[in-house]
Amino acid sequence: MTTLTWILVASLFGGVLSVVAAALFALNTRAHWIGALVSYAIGALLGAVFLDILPEAIGMAPSVASVSGTVLFGILLFFTLEKVLIWRHCHHDHCEVHEPHEQDAHDHGRSGTMVIVGDTFHNFVDGIIIAAAFMVDTQLGIVTALAIIAHEIPQEVGDFAILLHSGYSKLRAFQLNLISSLATLIGGALAYFTLQDLQAWTPYILALAAASMIYVAVADLIPGLHKRTRMRDTVQQVSLIALGVATVGLVGYFAAV
Repeated sequence: MTTLTWILVASLFGGVLSVVAAALFALNTRAHWIGALVSYAIGALLGAVFLDILPEAIGMAPSVASVSGTVLFGILLFFTLEKVLIWRHCHHDHCEVHEPHEQDAHDHGRSGTMVIVGDTFHNFVDGIIIAAAFMVDTQLGIVTALAIIAHEIPQEVGDFAILLHSGYSKLRAFQLNLISSLATLIGGALAYFTLQDLQAWTPYILALAAASMIYVAVADLIPGLHKRTRMRDTVQQVSLIALGVATVGLVGYFAAV
């Protein structure tokens, strides 16, 4: 397949798969499945960052410092953006922030419309990340798409729950999430035609992608795991994180063979 075909297939498949899987989890309310999925997603994200994305970005960049500096900038940028979103959605002094992997989601000032708008933008950025990765190497693109799918599912579960809580029917919530997922396809296609003329930017886009994944894993997903303190839960979490990392490593290995 051509690079463009890989990008389009990965973007479309990733977006649709995330929404369908999220709908199944949200409709069946299997909370323990969501917790396990979050742990696996953390491993997949960190594995993709440190085993594939950063090594590729460092290899393409003029210096290691430029890549590490971009990652640092990206983490601070995503922290700032999240704080702005929290400030916009909180209308009182003590605002509990919605966490994507919590099953009993409550809408603290976030309307269904805002959820869809935010998710659409997020999906668009995911498409750009997938395109940038495939334009460097097919193996990197596959691993990156896998990691994005893994972390999108628990987030989509949370968004699905918010839409239901906001009064949307199950069918309408599914339709809106499915339409929003198409932004991944648009972002991937647009990035393919744009980044071809901006090859020098590719390592820094990959570095920003790495920063995004690190921030999602460390700031958004890992804190939720600490709420389950039993030894059995901890062993399960560590095992699933390791499985996520191993999956990325195996995909990379077999893609290179």
